[in-house]
Amino acid sequence: MEPIRLRASIAQQPTVDGEDIPDSYYDTRMPTTARRYVDTQGNQVIQQGNRRFVIHDEPPPKRKIHWIAILGIGMILMLLLWLGLTWLGNWWSMHLLDATYGFPRTYQIDAVVYQGDSADHPSHYIFLNLNGTVQIIEFPHGDSDHARIYKGPPLLTDNADLIPITGEFKEVNGKEEMIVHIQDQRIIYISDGTQFKPQ
Repeated sequence: MEPIRLRASIAQQPTVDGEDIPDSYYDTRMPTTARRYVDTQGNQVIQQGNRRFVIHDEPPPKRKIHWIAILGIGMILMLLLWLGLTWLGNWWSMHLLDATYGFPRTYQIDAVVYQGDSADHPSHYIFLNLNGTVQIIEFPHGDSDHARIYKGPPLLTDNADLIPITGEFKEVNGKEEMIVHIQDQRIIYISDGTQFKPQ
């Protein structure tokens, strides 16, 4: 018996029935049962069995946004607008108070109250909110050597030091009155001819 000689090769060309298969065989597509054609609208159609694929050449349709998403975005924008306008209103209100009364809140007025006061030398009054406590500084006849300080009530509220204090003078029943305005409140001081005392 003759020994079998095996020939080893590193890269053998594939064969079918002993014949070499050309390289071009792998470049061609295997036959299928799919039909390809162009429909009446110019779209390419691939049909394989019961399945049909239509290839459209135009871009895909745009997705429409759901109305609830539009409503939600609108509500969020309205909330942000409301918050922004509220913040702006508060800022503007505080800016006006700072520009008018400063900080600490101060209001000044001249008045002819006592004997010896005149239009040229009136008494000078400073209404002051000092850390939430009302203080009125009086300069009789405009003279700082005889200054008096009237201490008013403490303000019991949030941000008490931001509340402006104003005042006015009126003559009622022959007596001079100093009326202190704290928001909607009024505190009345009556003159005895030499100084003011709470009513």
